[in-house]
Amino acid sequence: MRRLLLSLPALTLAAACSGAPPEPAQTPAAPRAHDDRPPAAAPSPAGPAAATPPASEPGAPSAEPGTAGGETAAAEEQACPADMKLVEGEYCSEVEHSCLRSWYDKSNKKTICEEFAPTPGRCVGDKTKKRYCIDTYEWPNKKGERPEVMNRFHQAQVKCAAVGKRLCTESEWTLACEGPEMKPFPYGYSRDATKCNGDHLWDDPDMKKVAKRDPGELARLWKGVRSGSQAQCISDYGVADLPANTDEVVASETTGGWRGKFDSVHTGGPWYKGVRNQCRPKIYTHDEGFYYYFLSFRCCAEPDGKTTDPRTPRQIQEGWNMDRVERLAQFTVEQMRGKLELKQQGKCECKATDILCKTMCGTLLGPNAVDATPGGGAPAAATGGSGEKR
Repeated sequence: MRRLLLSLPALTLAAACSGAPPEPAQTPAAPRAHDDRPPAAAPSPAGPAAATPPASEPGAPSAEPGTAGGETAAAEEQACPADMKLVEGEYCSEVEHSCLRSWYDKSNKKTICEEFAPTPGRCVGDKTKKRYCIDTYEWPNKKGERPEVMNRFHQAQVKCAAVGKRLCTESEWTLACEGPEMKPFPYGYSRDATKCNGDHLWDDPDMKKVAKRDPGELARLWKGVRSGSQAQCISDYGVADLPANTDEVVASETTGGWRGKFDSVHTGGPWYKGVRNQCRPKIYTHDEGFYYYFLSFRCCAEPDGKTTDPRTPRQIQEGWNMDRVERLAQFTVEQMRGKLELKQQGKCECKATDILCKTMCGTLLGPNAVDATPGGGAPAAATGGSGEKR
């Protein structure tokens, strides 16, 4: 039996990549895996008011009365919009678990723990009380739609701001995933890639095509499943699809050292085999210009009708305004709101070569994309073309 400190936000896939414009000058580097340590929790941002987060469509998993999602379902509904879940609890900066069964993945150079001792995690770090709202699903936060990938950090931030929200911080994402018992996986203590989509074989991405957002290559590489289609990939707070399937980008709370270099942090891990797909692992080596075919995001907001500052904790500390964020994203909050209105009307249309428009509309993924079977199985529906290489 090995005792692990799961404050080490290890695994997923990693690489240090330079920033990229809408038509990137550099090809994103092929990912590598590594270990990192977690941050102490930062306070929730406070600052300029943003629009109140709108309610979304029904059908999201909801917490039962008296569970971690709140004292009652009614109280949760009052605290957060319909498309979000209330998370209220204590975040621990360092958690200890005992691994009972593991294996070493040579290609990713990581030990994958398949089974932990079925007991709540032991907090050996600092505890911070938290209360916030988090999207039930990854952006666009709608059940039955695919998680949107290929956004750069500031583009994801502007999209959250356009609906009155902000990017989640790394500790918020972790707490929402592991729940009050600090479980290594949202569903328990044994890794199960059929519950949260994982274990697909590496499929040799053509990095030049990925860098150019080639729709055929993005479709070929797609091994994701639709939001809300994984009935058992739901945390104790009622939040769906947190680890595995698509990796997610969150805002850093880490200061100092190489782990604090970027505001962009990746969490959850993608759909590949040899990836831990746990709640704690984090990657700190991607800059804010990084985008990738398995990288998505979700949004958070303040509860109880409080205003939400769309800036990250680091941006607040450094005195950023949203104009600066918008310049880096290359579109404004108002422009994004306009695209969202068009999308709701089914009119968010772009020229084939207009990468920025397709990024805003979320239409970069090619039409031949095939949704996967969780756990590395064959595609859910074989349509031929470019979605099937394993």
